[in-house]
Amino acid sequence: MPGKNNPHVKYLRRLAGRRFRDQEGKFLVEGVRFVEEALNSTWPIEMLAYSPRITEDGRGERLLTSASNRGVTLLEVEDQLFKELSGTETPQGILAVVQQRNNTLEALAADIEPALLVLVDGVRDPGNLGGIIRSADAAGAGGVILLKGTADIYNPKTLRSTMGSLFHLPVIQGCAAEVVMAYLEERGIKAVAGEPRAAMAVYECDLSVPCALAVGGEAAGASQILLDRVSELVRIPMPGRAESLNVAISASILLYEAVRQRQT
Repeated sequence: MPGKNNPHVKYLRRLAGRRFRDQEGKFLVEGVRFVEEALNSTWPIEMLAYSPRITEDGRGERLLTSASNRGVTLLEVEDQLFKELSGTETPQGILAVVQQRNNTLEALAADIEPALLVLVDGVRDPGNLGGIIRSADAAGAGGVILLKGTADIYNPKTLRSTMGSLFHLPVIQGCAAEVVMAYLEERGIKAVAGEPRAAMAVYECDLSVPCALAVGGEAAGASQILLDRVSELVRIPMPGRAESLNVAISASILLYEAVRQRQT
């Protein structure tokens, strides 16, 4: 089996860093379910690394067979070395090298009518960002737009938090607020931002029309540039004593109010 100095092993180690990830245009996904999602998607997979323990399970064997049938390079490494490569405390013994996708605004799903998008401005916590993407996927959104200053979608923690939803809908990152707002305005998509001090409650806002739901960073909220350009500001009523909601939960509430209105 290959050791620590094997070129493939060294490559896997380097992909843990964002600079090298972006330079190579690749990222790592880990765990049986997540690798299954990758293999079931149309995303190009370059290599699959695994430890011998994964072959003890029928599900693991099927993963290896599926990867082999797709022409994916397979790399078996010893259990201890796999633990060193893993980004989790209890590794399942399998990870994949997947090619990044440079999605553009034009890649957003055009067949979802009326349009439902999520706009993320300055959310820094990878877990929160992953949760937002997962909720957007569950709600049937056509895509997620990440403005500059938002966490990296290919951060391992972000990826784990999406639970595979990254492979189900386009996510565009590094966008400028002015460009995104112009894109939405040109297409008649109403931008609605969550704002705790807004006069309008979210259920009073018409979300049955084409819309993009915007949420801001954990501490400062959405930027003033964004707030000045959105069509409406809405608040989530909080009759209890909590001062605020987690941003991923807030995004979920906004999304499911849109779902409720569209199904009524």
